Amino acid sequence: MGKKHKDGKDGKKAKKKKAHEAVSGAGLAAAVVNAARSMRTVLSRNLIATGLYAGQDGVILTLAEEGGMTAGALAARLGVKAPTMTRTIGRLEAQGFVERRPDETDGRLTVVHLTEAGRASIDRIAEAGRLSERQAAEGLSEKEVRNLLKLLRAMDENLHGATPETGEKAVADGI
Repeated sequence: MGKKHKDGKDGKKAKKKKAHEAVSGAGLAAAVVNAARSMRTVLSRNLIATGLYAGQDGVILTLAEEGGMTAGALAARLGVKAPTMTRTIGRLEAQGFVERRPDETDGRLTVVHLTEAGRASIDRIAEAGRLSERQAAEGLSEKEVRNLLKLLRAMDENLHGATPETGEKAVADGI
């Protein structure tokens, strides 16, 4: 049985609560933001050989997976604003990775498709991603990486349902 704390709580629970209190606020957020920024920087560096920048790779990989898509659908899928996606598509088109064509069923829509050069870049993009992940996980065991992924997914899930005012999870009725 666990050692009881002076407040009557089990030692592990008290440590967990103390750890939670210690990371509440800026410490946890700053660590996650810094790690994400570093990962994006390393991915950008590893993508240089492909002629792409971080963010552009996601467009190409999504089109490879889904086929042709409108700019709006791509923006929604990748979680960016429509003007950002429009600029990204313009750059990718200028680089020869994608092309815009009228939709086959609705001529009012323009659909973005991969070109041959776009399809040829997929394997190099995937390798840059794998290299970035290996660099990020250097010195961590497989178990630590699995645990990190589990924790980041749990954090992401917590944040998806949080309301801006309280940080508490929103209830099912949409509040």
